[in-house]
Amino acid sequence: MISPTPHRPTAGRPDRRTFLGRSLTVTAAAALAGGATAASAASSSTSSAAGTGATKNTATALTGPVRIDTGLVSGVSAALDGVTVFKGIPFAASTAGENRWRAPQPPASWAGVRTADTFGEVCPQSVMGSSTVTTGEDCLNLNVWTGATSSGEKRPVLVWIYGGRFVLGYGSDPTFDGAGLAAKGLVVVTFNYRTGVLGFLSTPELSEESGHDSSGNYGLLDQIAALKWVRRNIAAFGGDPDRVTIAGQSAGGASVGDLIYSPLAKGLFHRALSESAALRTSRDPEIAALAASYRPTLDSAESQGTAYATKLGATTLAELRALSVDTLTADQNDSDTTVSGPVNGNPPLFRPVLDGWVKPWTYEEALAGGHVHDVPVMGGNNKDENGAEPVPTVTLADYDSTAESEYGDLADEFLKLYPATTDTEAGEARNASAREGSRVSSALWAQEWARTAKSPVFTYYWEHAPPSTGGGADRGAYHGSEIQYVFNNLYATPDTPWTDADTAIADTLSDYVVNFATHGDPNGKGLATWPAANRRSATTMELGDTFGTTALADDAKVDFFTKFFAAQKTAW
Repeated sequence: MISPTPHRPTAGRPDRRTFLGRSLTVTAAAALAGGATAASAASSSTSSAAGTGATKNTATALTGPVRIDTGLVSGVSAALDGVTVFKGIPFAASTAGENRWRAPQPPASWAGVRTADTFGEVCPQSVMGSSTVTTGEDCLNLNVWTGATSSGEKRPVLVWIYGGRFVLGYGSDPTFDGAGLAAKGLVVVTFNYRTGVLGFLSTPELSEESGHDSSGNYGLLDQIAALKWVRRNIAAFGGDPDRVTIAGQSAGGASVGDLIYSPLAKGLFHRALSESAALRTSRDPEIAALAASYRPTLDSAESQGTAYATKLGATTLAELRALSVDTLTADQNDSDTTVSGPVNGNPPLFRPVLDGWVKPWTYEEALAGGHVHDVPVMGGNNKDENGAEPVPTVTLADYDSTAESEYGDLADEFLKLYPATTDTEAGEARNASAREGSRVSSALWAQEWARTAKSPVFTYYWEHAPPSTGGGADRGAYHGSEIQYVFNNLYATPDTPWTDADTAIADTLSDYVVNFATHGDPNGKGLATWPAANRRSATTMELGDTFGTTALADDAKVDFFTKFFAAQKTAW
């Protein structure tokens, strides 16, 4: 349910300048009841569509030209037979000059046929690794993978939002190659959005010129613009505009959560998949340092933005817009040292803000008030993230100290449930508590969702460790390790020593994803049953080396984390 007047303050909506992430009267939460080659990977992804409800590719895929609202565009063959990719299609104008820190503007039309055979510019950032991508402010472009043979097929659509702590990332990253899912019947869209200072700067002058007295969520507005483009144009690529799934990981998964709660995204998507981000109870203190963190007031965001501009020698918006990209972005990767989480440290300096426009409500207010887009949701966490490590490094002294600082009056109870007398036991206990706490947090979010929403939630716990590249250290089921299995695109990183087991896992996991995008339910023929969560759920779906339900934790530990989260004074 969405407020009928989403763009102006209404009764019950907090003023975004005075809301302080306030301490709320705590109501106890409802208790929970007690190896293959790249070629073989590609072959598997093209041949296995059984149980997905998807259409196999049996004819030459659509190459175009197809007509979209800005002109004719033609595609090129993708990584897999029977799939076409259209690269670098503009969905908005350049963000340079006067368009810097404005909502995305319409793209220009073109004459003739645009050959979409090259990925577009990436939004300005400090690109990680050895990537040779070109960055620039004319970066709001997208890519489409389709196996459709005509424009009238109405295949389900998956729109991917990349992670990267809201400071980096791009839609043309090879690990997001969409051919593996397109071969199973989806139309896949990836796109760029502004990050860092260019995507999330707030200042009083920006708020004043906006027309709605807010600033700072330009990256989220880019995401909404991409979804509007999909709504208008995806049918030309054989996609169904009424079956759009938004999906993302880390900051991308947090963005999925932001869109679920944003009135500006109403009607633009119909399912949501959030990986390692948004599906945590609104009273989980770990949110403070994760991608789901946000600035709780516009005033605080404007103050931070003004301080950043002053450091660069800019005192007016005109001076800021005149600065070079290199000058603007030099320190954008810094952390916000005014906020910290119990395990993961500080959130990024530039991140979304509760602005009263794109983000009108806290997570708790949105869930409690029914200010959500009531669509099926799938999401969860990974085994080796949020403080858990495949090779623990914590000492007993650190473990005991952290327990005291993190759990306060509940520290003794915590240490009885997760005891340790040696460094080795401390590492094992820390891992167990981090993993089980994350699972309980996601289950409590599902309970909060179910109080006002009717659509199902499917939670998961990813526990497969991909093979290490180049003899590197075992990273376990690390943050982001599930992505290529979701995309069914192990072929995209041929230097990784994938095994037959990896190929099988990717095939199965992508079947669940295709089913979810197709029907709003991941279940299908030949797959282990994935039950929807409810207010009494004591299990989640384990994904990876095995596929099946697993307990959140034993009853005493579930009760402990439920009590711990309910006792928190800060609600996100």
